[in-house]
Amino acid sequence: QVHLVQSGGGLVQAGDSLRLSCAASGRTVSSFGMGWFRQAPGKEREFVIADSESGGRKFYTDSEKGRFSIARDNATNTVYLQMNSLKPEDTAVYFCAASRRVGARDIGSYEYWGQGTQVTVSS
Repeated sequence: QVHLVQSGGGLVQAGDSLRLSCAASGRTVSSFGMGWFRQAPGKEREFVIADSESGGRKFYTDSEKGRFSIARDNATNTVYLQMNSLKPEDTAVYFCAASRRVGARDIGSYEYWGQGTQVTVSS
């Protein structure tokens, strides 16, 4: 069992940067590929970015590549989502998640989920 607790998020202006954290307990994140998803109001939850167990491989969507990055610290069991050049359309609730399938982009492949954190980008 893995318990994921998110922190960070909030209200920022367009062009700002923000870093979300996802702290794991119960099992080490080095056993999982970690991903970030987001869900905007009235929309389905969508894949944002993921990495491999070591963090050596990254998996992006075209729209976020170059702006968003994922990093992990296996020593502290924490995964981060760094978001730069934020846009109003990035406004959503962001979720971290853990999967045994490295690089998975579908929700069903992720076994454990954080509680979600709101990111609001004003224009």
